Amino acid sequence: MGFVKSYALPRLMQWAVVIFVGTTVTFIIPRLLPTDPVEQTLRRVSTSQLDPRAIETFRNTLLDLYGLQGTPVEQYGRFWGRLVHADLGPSLGAFPTPVTQIIRDGLPWTIGLLTAATLISWVLGIILGTAAAYFPRSRFSHITGGVLVSVYPVPYFILALVLVMAFAYYIPIFPLVGGASGSPANLGPYLVSIVQHAFLPALSLVILGTAFRFIIARALASTVISSDAVTYAEVAGLPRRRILFGYVLRNSLLPQVTDLALALGALFEGALITEFVFSYPGVGYRLYTAILQSDFNMIMGVTIFSIVGIATAALVIDLMYPLIDPRVRYR
Repeated sequence: MGFVKSYALPRLMQWAVVIFVGTTVTFIIPRLLPTDPVEQTLRRVSTSQLDPRAIETFRNTLLDLYGLQGTPVEQYGRFWGRLVHADLGPSLGAFPTPVTQIIRDGLPWTIGLLTAATLISWVLGIILGTAAAYFPRSRFSHITGGVLVSVYPVPYFILALVLVMAFAYYIPIFPLVGGASGSPANLGPYLVSIVQHAFLPALSLVILGTAFRFIIARALASTVISSDAVTYAEVAGLPRRRILFGYVLRNSLLPQVTDLALALGALFEGALITEFVFSYPGVGYRLYTAILQSDFNMIMGVTIFSIVGIATAALVIDLMYPLIDPRVRYR
């Protein structure tokens, strides 16, 4: 009971406040933009031959679809009423398809791609960075550090375009666009096509993600290596592998677990640049299309999903801290 009252409950309240404030900001910011989504939609679809009464009826319908009828307070109340029922309205770019359906269709592609890429880059970055810090004079450390530190500053879109040009255009080993080919009825070939389509996007994410986490892990491990615990373990003659994994890696892991949780929580916003460059049918590609089309509801929907995902990931890792780090105690 003490854990729930003094530790879990305050963090649950903080989680609810973060979601409430983030969602409220998501409601306010689009209404401060100079563009009017209703007028933009009318300009795209209306012609001079339309009856003015039909145009006015259409305008009122769009105001209702966008949730822009009434005063800002009334709009805010209706916004939360729809949100409680998981109703984000229709996508104006793919009218009349609901925003929730578009996000639901894109999430499996984004979650599959980003989960695999994030976990692989996290494990590789931590292991390589910790080993490079513990064996700083080895050839492995010099080569690995030189390559990954050189790759890290490369802009992501440059790396993605190089991979596309090299392995999808000049040497067409992998597909150029899409998430899969064929029919799910032929399960084996369909799963193979999913892996082939996801390989280049995942590779681009893994390369830069590994480089970033390598730098962080090497810096954290360098601090832990100079601690008394590692010094005493070396003096006691413990095997170097045990010191590396049992002392250095374990004691430098906590900040990196936080990084992993937040990265997994951000899956709901998609990898916008990755999915755009590779035309991958995930949430990020749909968000990019929504921005180009001024799809008011779609942008808000993806943003809200992202807020909830990141806040929930932060809550979960916060509740797990006492299990991961013995220095954190339930109070």
